[in-house]
Amino acid sequence: MDRAEKRELVSSLNDAFKGAGSVVVAHYAGITVAQMNDLRVKMGAAGGTVKVAKNRLAKIALQGTESEGIIDLFKGQTLIAYSDDPVAAPKVASDFAKGNDKLVILGGAMGSTTLDADGVKALASLPSLDELRARLVGMISTPATRIAQVVNAPAGNVARVIGAYARKDEAA
Repeated sequence: MDRAEKRELVSSLNDAFKGAGSVVVAHYAGITVAQMNDLRVKMGAAGGTVKVAKNRLAKIALQGTESEGIIDLFKGQTLIAYSDDPVAAPKVASDFAKGNDKLVILGGAMGSTTLDADGVKALASLPSLDELRARLVGMISTPATRIAQVVNAPAGNVARVIGAYARKDEAA
């Protein structure tokens, strides 16, 4: 890798760290290429990215970002997983680590908050942004449907009473 490529990588990583909702750092020693590709595909489907970069370049890219507190995690064979959604990268990385003991989550960052491995796992247990939106819409629409049912109930009762009188008059 020549200097221009290194500068380009540092610049792209810096932009990624600045725009990421969350960043996860993990050791990946012993993972096969097929397993790494599987992780990349799963992360991509969730809207995230997995990168393997030299630790020195990743540390340079972290300088000047909110995630600067995780610089100490870059020791050994590390990979970086990040996503715009604060829950997506930790969720995919944690799920993959459950099925593959060679991926060891070291920690991460969510904005300026530095997370340890347990913090990343706790973040992974939260529902995704889309799930939260769906729940919120459900909570908002439920009272509206109940109000509509309550408002329509007296009208329905009046219609049933009138219908009953109409049938009574027809029978008579």
